[in-house]
Amino acid sequence: MRRLFIILSIILLINSYYANSQVEYSVDKWMEYVEELALETEDTERIESLYADLSYLTEHPFELNSVTEEQLKRLPFLSDRQIEQLLSYQKRYGKMTSIYELKNIEEMDFQTISLLLPFIYISDVIVEKRLFTVKNLLKYGRNDLQIRYDQCFQQKKGYGEQPDSILQRYPNRKYWGEPFYHSLRYSYNFDDRLQAGFVAEKDAGEPFWNQYHKGYDFYSAHLFLKNINWLKSLAIGDYKMSFGQGLVISNDFSPSRTAVVAQAERRTNGFRRHFSTNEQDFFRGVASTIAIKNLDISVFYSYRKMDAAVDNLTFTALKTDGLHRLQRDWEKRKTITTQVYGGNIRYATPHFHVGLTALSYSFGKFKMDPDPKPYNLFYFRGSNNLNMSVDYMLKSNRIKFYGETALSKNGAVSTLNALQLIPASYISFLVLYRYYDRRYQALFGNAFSQGSTVQNEQGVYMGFQLTPVARWKLSVYADLFRFPWLKYGTDAPSGGQEYMAQIDYTPSKNFSTYLRYKYRQKEKNETYENDNLLKINFYKQHRLRFQQVYNFSSPFVFKTTLEGILFDEPVKELSKGIMISQSIGWRSTTALPLQMDGYLAWFHTDDYGSRIGSYEKNILYAFNMPSFYGNGMRFAFTFRLDIWKSLSLSAKLAHTHYLDRDLIGTDTEEISGSDKTDLYALLRWKF
Repeated sequence: MRRLFIILSIILLINSYYANSQVEYSVDKWMEYVEELALETEDTERIESLYADLSYLTEHPFELNSVTEEQLKRLPFLSDRQIEQLLSYQKRYGKMTSIYELKNIEEMDFQTISLLLPFIYISDVIVEKRLFTVKNLLKYGRNDLQIRYDQCFQQKKGYGEQPDSILQRYPNRKYWGEPFYHSLRYSYNFDDRLQAGFVAEKDAGEPFWNQYHKGYDFYSAHLFLKNINWLKSLAIGDYKMSFGQGLVISNDFSPSRTAVVAQAERRTNGFRRHFSTNEQDFFRGVASTIAIKNLDISVFYSYRKMDAAVDNLTFTALKTDGLHRLQRDWEKRKTITTQVYGGNIRYATPHFHVGLTALSYSFGKFKMDPDPKPYNLFYFRGSNNLNMSVDYMLKSNRIKFYGETALSKNGAVSTLNALQLIPASYISFLVLYRYYDRRYQALFGNAFSQGSTVQNEQGVYMGFQLTPVARWKLSVYADLFRFPWLKYGTDAPSGGQEYMAQIDYTPSKNFSTYLRYKYRQKEKNETYENDNLLKINFYKQHRLRFQQVYNFSSPFVFKTTLEGILFDEPVKELSKGIMISQSIGWRSTTALPLQMDGYLAWFHTDDYGSRIGSYEKNILYAFNMPSFYGNGMRFAFTFRLDIWKSLSLSAKLAHTHYLDRDLIGTDTEEISGSDKTDLYALLRWKF
């Protein structure tokens, strides 16, 4: 840790020289925001979906003078107060002539404006809504075709040759498919009111065109209409949905324990198209919302097949990784049917809303029955379940109260309630209480929590954010929680606590920096040497992260990150880890349609417990945040070339070199050697 502070001080002194650069350069702050979210979660699928959604919005930004409250709420980093102030400013002073007028809005601090800029623009011409005619659909519709290809250059063990005699005895030692990833995505968009498209994908190792299978492993298609008179939305095909705070249903990423400490509310309600390669987190069928003044009435129906290992019409758990590379994967592929239906009624005004959600799901003739273990005593068992909830919100100028209370078929209750205070424009406070009964069962629930399910958890979260002076921001949170029943890996009721403090400094558009400290303490099983008794002990984790983004030459942007971790377990030696990374972005200031990004990192950790993850730029719509442990170097190079106005090529080459091993990975993913090189490529045609 001493070495960490020395390196931190040196980097800070060297780079402070460039902090006052006057060259303006647009930095993708929103990518850093998603990176911060990803650092605090293992929910990679929903993080990737959020990243894809925000990437889409940067390419289809909102016209600032005609933007609506509903559109602004799609940006998770904006608070309700900021949205209200922005819309109020427009009503009071008329159309904005420059995006720099955002500085005149009291609630808009410099960091938030930096996040917002990629998603907005100002136009002198406001386009009226066009009629749905064949001529307009052909003339003004926009098509987007994306072809992606990924491959690892080193051969993994699962692709190696095996004698037939061995494969007959151990068929799961060899992948059935080719060693590359491939996807095809097409979408059509008309005025953001009509969206249609399809997705086809195969993961590396899945068969594409051989004796086992012909074609892609996963297909998805959708047709989505919205904001057509009283029809607020209509989804046919694959779609996502979220209602309330996620106690019953949510396909969104759960905003919790991030640097935006006073913003933990889910604001996205209703249906959206499913246009990602996520093979599990969606519904397939039809869904619709009609709007009658302040009342929204939503109904939905879904029927799809899912993966599970079935034995005599019984399965222990759903298979959710979407991988079908081995024989055992194909034996589980699309083996059970899931039928989901329900609805939501929501009454909303600017200062009040209340909603009622009901959802029923059934596995038909199949039954879920997990293997009996003490920790899963209260898991769902059966063929069907029902969830109902009421969500609510009441707010005034400076105070907001929101929450949701839910009930499952077995009579168990879960509730989440939060109070947000904004006594002044430069200070905000949030306190959130959650109680998820150990018996509560919601297969599609996804809410604010420390665990991965909405079950067996109680906790109080408090977040405080202060902007004492211009350019500075202090963010602090504390989360105290308890698990009243056993958990996997913890054979007794347990609890823990988590704290975070972060200070941001943004003196100019060309320089920003922050320093963050995070502490987490939880309990888990421990076995001592020469002691047959199982004990429950605390493990503690300390994280320190320093980052700064700056540019001292017009086409370049530099980001330096330093992160250290201490992982303390009672029965083991203190585990330490450190990573130093430097990224350089270049965008042409001339007519040359090219941009490039380079990334270099060195990491050294004692073991897996002190592993460190680091964000690196990837190809369009793809989010990548690998984690590392051991001792090694990471290199990555990404570029995007606009071949023609409507045709672009994105590619990334990433290489990891380990200094402490001759084998990378385990089982079928094992690579013989100390190097791993990956290629990612995306060809995109807009027409």
